[in-house]
Amino acid sequence: MLIEFYKYQGTGNDFIMIDDRNNLFDYNDSALISALCERRMGIGADGLILLRNHDKYDFEMIYFNSDGYISSMCGNGGRCIVSFASLLDIIKNEAIFMAIDGIHKAKIIDGEVSLKMKNVDVIDDLSDAIYVNTGSPHYVKLTSNLSSLDVNSEGKKIRNLPRFKKEGVNVNFVNCEKDIFVRTYERGVEAETLSCGTGAVATAIALHYTNYYKEENFHIHTKGGELVVSFEEYRGKYQNIWLTGGVDIVFVGEFSC
Repeated sequence: MLIEFYKYQGTGNDFIMIDDRNNLFDYNDSALISALCERRMGIGADGLILLRNHDKYDFEMIYFNSDGYISSMCGNGGRCIVSFASLLDIIKNEAIFMAIDGIHKAKIIDGEVSLKMKNVDVIDDLSDAIYVNTGSPHYVKLTSNLSSLDVNSEGKKIRNLPRFKKEGVNVNFVNCEKDIFVRTYERGVEAETLSCGTGAVATAIALHYTNYYKEENFHIHTKGGELVVSFEEYRGKYQNIWLTGGVDIVFVGEFSC
């Protein structure tokens, strides 16, 4: 059977997108998903996303990391699936969809996609880092040598600390000497990615929570481009959180399964 796919990227975070409203794709086949995401022998991507029908909302998003397994919320993936849904004429410029962490709203304005994220009520100060769940678990650490840092090596060490080893954690290294730059090691991918949407949100919240910045609107620079994070904070709780950035379709193809 031939299945059509669309390759999307949001600030360098790339995804295989499949219109699975007919429920033809076997999402239990982790070996196939991993093989499709492999960059030398497959299509190549940080993850695979299925768009499926939902009885109450515009669609449902099912996200898999490149290891082939269903994972927690992906911010850039969420932005990409909104653009994909628009391409398929499921939505126009606004969407409400279901993801693994609940309902998300989104809007498309001047080619950029803004995604409303889950509220953040709990933040864990680890003294040398901040732990926060923004739909996915994140460890945020300031560093002065970001450009030369071996993110894969250092990120892997933190991701496999006893506290995080079982469930994993995404590790964000942040430099704020001028602009805010972030490099992220993603669990499930088990490597650095060019961008991470939930990581950008976690970084903005961590910087605000620690009083490093008092703004509620952040421009976050990643290797793949710029993301904007905005929110409202009251007594240490964060709500009305929006993640905004560009999305591009890369190519369309088919694979056999």
